[in-house]
Amino acid sequence: MPSGLIALALGGFGIGLTEFLIAGLLPQVASSFAVSEAAAGWLISGYALSVAIGAIALTAATARLPRKEVLVGLVALFVIGNLLSAIAPSYPVMLLGRIVAALCHGSFFGIGSLVARSLVAPERKSRAVAVMFAGLTLANVLGVPFGALVGERWGWRAAFWAVTAIGVLALAGIVALVPRDAAETGPRSDLRDQFRAFRSWQVWLTLTATALGYGGMFGAFSYIAYTFTEVGGFSSADVAWLLMVYGVGLVVGNLIGGRAADHDRDRALVLALLGLTVTLTVFGLVAASATASVILVFLMGLTGFASVPGMITRVTDFAHGAALAASANVSASNIGNALGAWLGGLAITAGLGYTAPLYVGAGITLVSVIVMAVAAHLARSPAQQTDHFV
Repeated sequence: MPSGLIALALGGFGIGLTEFLIAGLLPQVASSFAVSEAAAGWLISGYALSVAIGAIALTAATARLPRKEVLVGLVALFVIGNLLSAIAPSYPVMLLGRIVAALCHGSFFGIGSLVARSLVAPERKSRAVAVMFAGLTLANVLGVPFGALVGERWGWRAAFWAVTAIGVLALAGIVALVPRDAAETGPRSDLRDQFRAFRSWQVWLTLTATALGYGGMFGAFSYIAYTFTEVGGFSSADVAWLLMVYGVGLVVGNLIGGRAADHDRDRALVLALLGLTVTLTVFGLVAASATASVILVFLMGLTGFASVPGMITRVTDFAHGAALAASANVSASNIGNALGAWLGGLAITAGLGYTAPLYVGAGITLVSVIVMAVAAHLARSPAQQTDHFV
């Protein structure tokens, strides 16, 4: 495994920790700054919004710059943002730190995925992307308990100091281990060329499938704690380890999905999304069973993240290596997260119960299966093989 991939994975781990650890620290942060729970919640929602905006804006702004230097700048921005959060004297500064750190998120994974695939042979490109995203999936497993543990022992600021240190290590690793020549493999174009990639039907179909696939998973995941406690009979103390089971599923699914995508990408993507649809449907039917819930939340993570490496390599292949398309894929996933959570919440508000988000998620993901199947069919037609653009 190229050492540069390890550096990219470490960067992904740090960025993932920043996203997830705040959930376990909100009560402490709210108390420290004497703000309401709703105001503290902006440290999460503001981060997500900044990810979606930053993924497009920063990638577009740096389109003509060398990719390695861009990655170094993005991780430096991440370090600055977390440092601001660690030393924040007031809530507005804390929020600013979260926004600054979030701006690099989408671009890092978008541009980083292009660099990761350039470090290996073409037949291993999805696996290389999966290695980079392994850092993010591990952060999903460890983020909330890490934040809660460090915050409980040393205070919430210590958690952000720790993430800042991880960012510095990732920065040093990328500088030392990512070869400049490998990072520059593939075309680098001006902004007009970057946007020209979006004339491809395949790019839009892949982005749509990504948004719907994420939307289905997070439509269910956003309310999974209520499903566990109100339907499955688990105590609130059980939720933390159940979420870790889900996170382990993410890690396994990411690695399996990367390998499968290198063999037959479109088939692997359709099967992963179909697997998620079936998992969410069955979960809704048997959520009252504690044993089944443990198994299915693991499968939910596995099938939910198995499509991620293949979606990224697919969108960048049809976009002819445009970094903006890779970052747009990250934005699409965040839009999907928001859509799924909103629709799942509507289902609960309508009185359909705490299994309703699972069925809502299954419905959204089923649409993603259809979109992906159409994209795969079109990609096999002679017209699409010779002319990717409309």
